[in-house]
Amino acid sequence: MKNVFKGVWGVWFVAMVFSLVLSASMLQAQPQVNINEAPLELLQTIPGIGPVLAQRIVEYRKETPFKTIEEIKKVSGIGDATFEKMKDYITIK
Repeated sequence: MKNVFKGVWGVWFVAMVFSLVLSASMLQAQPQVNINEAPLELLQTIPGIGPVLAQRIVEYRKETPFKTIEEIKKVSGIGDATFEKMKDYITIK
């Protein structure tokens, strides 16, 4: 019985490791969103950005295009915590 339990545990462990590796590679494969050009709908796919913040980003960039991704923190409602969630998903290129 102990051997069966060890076998099941081993299979489960290998499956979990494989799942984590696959998830990590999928996150890296997600294309970055250009915050100077993306439409509202695409901006809302960025972690931490909903309809209100997406609209604020569009309004902000009409006046001043972003020169660095860090400048997105100048948009009202986007602080350090939100920026940390989104920084890997945004670009200005």
